Amino acid sequence: MSLQFSIIVPVYNRPQEIDELLESLTKQDFQDNFEVLIVEDGSENSSEEIVKKYTSELNLNYYYKENSGAGASRNYGMQRALGNYFIILDSDVIVPPQYLSEVKKVLEENYTDAFGGPDAAHPSFTALQKAINYSMTSVLTTGGIRGKKKALGKFQPRSFNLGLSKIAFEKTSGFSKMKAGEDIDLTFRLWENGFDTQLIAKAFVYHKRRSTIKQFFKQTFAFGTARPILNKKYPETAKLTYWFPSLFIIGIDFAIIAAFFWYWQLLAFYGIYFTCIFLDSLIQNKNLKVALLSVVTTITQFYGYGLGFLESRFLKK
Repeated sequence: MSLQFSIIVPVYNRPQEIDELLESLTKQDFQDNFEVLIVEDGSENSSEEIVKKYTSELNLNYYYKENSGAGASRNYGMQRALGNYFIILDSDVIVPPQYLSEVKKVLEENYTDAFGGPDAAHPSFTALQKAINYSMTSVLTTGGIRGKKKALGKFQPRSFNLGLSKIAFEKTSGFSKMKAGEDIDLTFRLWENGFDTQLIAKAFVYHKRRSTIKQFFKQTFAFGTARPILNKKYPETAKLTYWFPSLFIIGIDFAIIAAFFWYWQLLAFYGIYFTCIFLDSLIQNKNLKVALLSVVTTITQFYGYGLGFLESRFLKK
């Protein structure tokens, strides 16, 4: 199969991000032709002028549509793409020069109709961006499944860095109308239709999340609310591990209460865990501020996901 890549990028009110992403795409060491489709999802702050800057360097197509969410915008782009293999990227990523070459190399050696790649922190990222990246990718927090560690069992690609063949898109109709967890929902439907997925560890992107702690909490809360919905929709995929963040935060609350009655043992356990987070992040990032913020973002991630999971599981019908 001769691979023809179409890169699909939905964007909403973030022209500066598109500027950085497109600039990184101009620096690819990839020798084949590829197209880029920017899908403006009803933005008030348009990216059109930014896109025009790169029309002489990239095979670019710009589309503006009414706001319908990222999943529908990705589908919109794939419906109009000319390639036979689509690469879905979030607007807040920067692509390293070898990205497309690594994707092509792996797919030619071990073809699958879908793949996912990791995210990493670029040296230019802020301390908070690096801390969020640590919390989202560390073996101590998520098991490393969003980093470069191979997951146990089948890999579930995430939409910030995801590949999908045209055949698989036409068979599954792409992303559903779910606002969160739509990438996992797509993965499950791919498997149901007999398509394989894989992690391409070297096809990483620099995920430049422009999040505050509050925004990161809202994002992880949304992730947590999606999981019970997915468990109900695909009961055979439900795992006990999805309960861990909720049990973790319940344990913290219980430990704090117990400490008031001079039972410090459980709180000491959490203290040891967060010390390990601090030290591991310090070793990886070599920055004291990032290490301290990694403790904050890890707590935020657990509380966001855990509370979202519990609300969705017990309070929403």
